[in-house]
Amino acid sequence: MTAPLPDTTYVSGRGSGSTAIAAAGRPIAGSRRLSLTWVGLVPFFIYTGLFLFLPTLIIVVGSLTTKDGAFTTANFSGIAQSYLVKAFGASITISAASAAIGAIGGALLAYAVATGNPRGILRRTVTSASGVFAQFGGVTLAFAFIATVGYTGVVYLFLKDHGLDFYPKGVWLYDLPGLILIYTYFQIPLMLIVFLPALDGIRPQWREATESLGGGTWHYWRYVAGPLLAPSFLGCTLLLFANSFSAYATAAALITQGGVIVPLQIANLLTSETGRAAPGLAKSLALAMIVVVLVVTTLYTLLQRRTSQWVR
Repeated sequence: MTAPLPDTTYVSGRGSGSTAIAAAGRPIAGSRRLSLTWVGLVPFFIYTGLFLFLPTLIIVVGSLTTKDGAFTTANFSGIAQSYLVKAFGASITISAASAAIGAIGGALLAYAVATGNPRGILRRTVTSASGVFAQFGGVTLAFAFIATVGYTGVVYLFLKDHGLDFYPKGVWLYDLPGLILIYTYFQIPLMLIVFLPALDGIRPQWREATESLGGGTWHYWRYVAGPLLAPSFLGCTLLLFANSFSAYATAAALITQGGVIVPLQIANLLTSETGRAAPGLAKSLALAMIVVVLVVTTLYTLLQRRTSQWVR
């Protein structure tokens, strides 16, 4: 009696053989099946399209048109005005200063947490609190600083009564130093959140190997941990820079007059009460901010990609 041929001999045939294979879920040669793996990404694409790409497109189109809808490039040349250049300089200064202070303070706090019990209550408490403080901003944060260290704040009055006055030459809370102080409040916990995984990736065996070879603490941080953590530290610092560079609500609640930073200048150009509203110029400023944040984010991604090669 002749043995039956394998199922594969029915692939090119007709009738019950191909039907049986299709029923078994095996693809027929030459057939095409539409993959549905991308369906789960549809909500993400819709969200990013509506809240990221569409607003960016509106800004690009608005920066290239006048109030009457005519094409123009004059909006970009208007960025060179002295008060706007000064606002850009102030934004970069505030962002760089708060990012540097936040990166150093957050890295030290993250190191203190990483060297403790990974499942201890201290680590869980600090990381949970950092997640809350990193998102604390806007009017509530501005009011909190005014009520505590403002000219009539509780802390300021208490220290002044005990002979310590940190406003001897005027209240600097509503100027650039005040914004740096307030931005640092949420920069430090954000640094802890983003830098802690890199510290957790440092293996204790690497320090033991350094010590076994006669190296000390300086050699360990100079030749082992330092070079490994440097890309992550720089990348997280860039992330802090982008975070403060685009901040608006806290500065708007704290500074009611003038446009110290670029986001406030954009708001003034859109809601001017003196008839000097220039939406095209405001959108060109917004586009310039998008370019700056895009460059910083790209550098952050490249640095984090390098860090991810060993943090696994």
